[in-house]
Amino acid sequence: MYARDNVSDANLAQEQPTTAQVEAAVEAFRMLSDATRLRLMWLLASGEHDVSSLAEAIGVARPSVSQHLAKLRLAGLAETRRDGRRILYRARDAHVRGLIAEALFHADHEVSGIPRHD
Repeated sequence: MYARDNVSDANLAQEQPTTAQVEAAVEAFRMLSDATRLRLMWLLASGEHDVSSLAEAIGVARPSVSQHLAKLRLAGLAETRRDGRRILYRARDAHVRGLIAEALFHADHEVSGIPRHD
């Protein structure tokens, strides 16, 4: 028997996320469900990059990368900083970086056959 089995229904209801939290999470996952955006976020999680370097790194045209980055910014997953004439993009915070890392670590287990762990 697990300790959680003994928790009352009232406590479980208190632990549930709010509707707004669920909707925000769904929107984040929706943005990350596109392969190009997920590749961009993987790069942005490691540091700041401009549009040209991102386009070159993932082999996608610059205008397409710009459109994807705009969507990621609107979704609150990426942010920008101006450096002279360049705009640098990065993952918004540690939560976003962790989300990206965990999603891709999970995928690594799925495709490589690495044993699962807790």
